[in-house]
Amino acid sequence: MNCATVGAVTQAGRRPGGSGTRAAILAAAREQFADKGYGGASLRTIAAAAGVDPGLIRHFYGSKDDLFAAALEVPEEMAELMVRALTGHPDGLGERVLRAYLAVWEDPAMAGPLLAVVRSAVTSERAAERLRTLIGARLLAEVAPHLGPDGDVRAGITAAHLMGIAVSRYVFRVEPVASLDREVLIGVCAPVIQAYLTGPLGRN
Repeated sequence: MNCATVGAVTQAGRRPGGSGTRAAILAAAREQFADKGYGGASLRTIAAAAGVDPGLIRHFYGSKDDLFAAALEVPEEMAELMVRALTGHPDGLGERVLRAYLAVWEDPAMAGPLLAVVRSAVTSERAAERLRTLIGARLLAEVAPHLGPDGDVRAGITAAHLMGIAVSRYVFRVEPVASLDREVLIGVCAPVIQAYLTGPLGRN
């Protein structure tokens, strides 16, 4: 590469294909998919956000679909955090689970993939399937065995309620839930979560 070529690359502000480029592309993809969904984001807009040439995305990830799949990978810490919340006295279970769940959505490393998945699930069947897998195979499968014989039902109802909180507060930012004080939210919702996890299920 001659000096003129180096100058042109530097002037264009493109990131060279070296260390950190792959991570920058993935971070930009998660942001774009979270903001625009699968249909609204393109390799060109993702490349611009990452400061790279679109060819580098194809080099590292292949197609847009492959990049989307990589962006939807949620850290294993999510399920681990929820399972750890199940440890302790049963009376405080609802509050512990809710606090752990809110912590997931307030951690950028875990919230980024979740936002991308939830927003994209509206328009993309692949994202919808990924969300079902995330909630079912990964999260509920980890949590349900800790909740007794009706663990699958308790975990499923709890997950539905928690997803509603997340969608209202973090995805679509519906007021007053979006700006509600965190401790007030916990005070209102924790008893309901507690009832799902430990209360009677209404069966005869």
